[in-house]
Amino acid sequence: MRNTCKKIMSALCIGALTVGMLTGCSSSKSGSASGGKVLIAYTDTEDTFRAALADALTSQAKEMGVEVDLQNTGDSIEEQIKCIQKASEEGYSGVICRAADAATAHQIELAAGKMPVVFVNAQPEDDQLKRDKYIYVGSPEEDAGKYEGEYVYNKLGKPSEINLIIMKGEKGHSATISRSSSAKNYLKDQGCKVNITFSDYANWNPKEAYRLMDMAKKVGAKYDAVICNNDAMALGVIDWMKDNGVDPNQIPVCGVDATADGCQSIADGQMQFTCQQDAVGQAKAALKTVKTLSSGKSVSSVSGATEDGKYVWVPFKKVDASNVKDFM
Repeated sequence: MRNTCKKIMSALCIGALTVGMLTGCSSSKSGSASGGKVLIAYTDTEDTFRAALADALTSQAKEMGVEVDLQNTGDSIEEQIKCIQKASEEGYSGVICRAADAATAHQIELAAGKMPVVFVNAQPEDDQLKRDKYIYVGSPEEDAGKYEGEYVYNKLGKPSEINLIIMKGEKGHSATISRSSSAKNYLKDQGCKVNITFSDYANWNPKEAYRLMDMAKKVGAKYDAVICNNDAMALGVIDWMKDNGVDPNQIPVCGVDATADGCQSIADGQMQFTCQQDAVGQAKAALKTVKTLSSGKSVSSVSGATEDGKYVWVPFKKVDASNVKDFM
């Protein structure tokens, strides 16, 4: 299998970012707490978007005059909670958190004490969020799936019926659920009968997507298009097609994130569609949100904030051959 997705082993899966004094979970207190300094607890993974978001959070923090200290919490919920509790005890002014498990949002909020919490990348349930206190900053995931469904529908000539393979991301992840369902729902809303001939969790990974395409072939799954929850999986599908004599020009493969490799694949006439999830935009919005809340102001002053004060949205942007150069 061709390796189209570069390994990125830098600050990828952000675990928790905490505004306050420059100290890690294992460090001792030194100096007085002050707003504007950020602790980033992170996990190394191969997910390209999470890498971009981590890099953007650190770079944008520097541009905004916020010092950054990275701490690795791994996938440990307990370690993440401990980091946040320590930050609260040391007088930090706010938390930005990429939850190891979005279902633990309430535990994270309890650990944060009086600090406002800004969640990124892993979206908690709505009832776990609270106006001007517990906020989610990201891109509306249902739009990503809708745009994929829309592209496939128009590309195939607005068919009355379609056979579809869906490569899903991480089981239970908010993006996996929303992107998959909204793609199907868009097609159904156009009066198109949708036959999901194969669907499974490839966990954002190109190698897993490749393996699952082998499985789809073995079970005889027919498909007119392949919709993937991210670019990495889409690139794995493209690699499989190349190795198995399938022309991606005839069968649209769609992804999400508009990664460098994904955009290059579109420019090369292979992958056909993606949509940009703006890592820099999300990082700026998250940092601005936590600074706004920690200063006692309302999130309503932040661009993209919803009326209920629980979300700050950074829109997805459609990317295909007609405009891909704008995103490279």
